[in-house]
Amino acid sequence: MAGKFELYTDKAGEFRFRLKAGNGENIGASEGYKAKSSALNGIESVKKNATDDSRYEVKETSSGKFMFNLKAANHQVILTSQMYTTKAGAENGCDAVKRAAPDAPTVEV
Repeated sequence: MAGKFELYTDKAGEFRFRLKAGNGENIGASEGYKAKSSALNGIESVKKNATDDSRYEVKETSSGKFMFNLKAANHQVILTSQMYTTKAGAENGCDAVKRAAPDAPTVEV
């Protein structure tokens, strides 16, 4: 099963999306958007930037865990990962985005 983007409305009424791997695991999530069209543009930006290694930033958090951000050409964060216990885990998460995002369909949930 391939990955997919899930588009949804949060409790504050903002539109968000998350990228799920083929196994159903969350890979990353977006910020909140006021307009549905903006969230859909965010999904297209993830698809466009997913295969570009230079767009990923892997960071160690203050708690000693690791995470990554995927950034657009304008350096805006377009996808933020979950926390990983190791840097290698976060790097594997980046690889999962590269595999899943480019052809992932969008479903509303």
